[in-house]
Amino acid sequence: MSKASVSGNKVLIVDDHPFIRATVRYLLKCEGFTDIEEAGTGADALQKVREWCPVLIILDLAIPKLGGLEVITRVKALGAPCKILVLTSYPPEFFSTRCMRAGAMGFVAKTGELEELQKAIKAVMSNYNCFPSLPSSSVRRDDLQATEQELVHSLSDRELAVLRMLALGYTNNKIALDMLLSHKTISTYKTRLKEKLRMTSVVHMAKFAQRNHLI
Repeated sequence: MSKASVSGNKVLIVDDHPFIRATVRYLLKCEGFTDIEEAGTGADALQKVREWCPVLIILDLAIPKLGGLEVITRVKALGAPCKILVLTSYPPEFFSTRCMRAGAMGFVAKTGELEELQKAIKAVMSNYNCFPSLPSSSVRRDDLQATEQELVHSLSDRELAVLRMLALGYTNNKIALDMLLSHKTISTYKTRLKEKLRMTSVVHMAKFAQRNHLI
């Protein structure tokens, strides 16, 4: 991918941390991208997608006003021809496959080197998927870890998002505002989580989330 070939392409950076946005912007400019916009929330990102039609979206999952997974789903529902590359601190063992299913073309950990993001951008812009290689399920794990990971995988994307926010201490009202859903809907998700995880309190769910590196 030559620098000349990307200079006219629109890129949208979606992250609620200005430093991350600035770092990604710098990398994109080094790669020859010149038409770059930014958004700090999922709602703002969707508005820019509708109005601006970026070719590439570099997206964090932990953003307010609609999480990243919800943004991917809604962008794809719009029929927007955007390539989506996820750049996040979320654990890939629980989120990379979810992102792929939702329609993303790549997944990069924020803990990695900038070169990894650079390579992922080039791959995605060349129409290649770029996801991390995960350990085989045959790798030996203790029974508790195996059972808990299966529970995490059994959750829907929205259930997982609600679990993370409950574990971080968010109230039902705050979660409802953040996900643009009703208080009643969040209460339903909370009840469903307790049933699926076989837990009786948010404290237990928070400890579960911590053990599995979800927060």
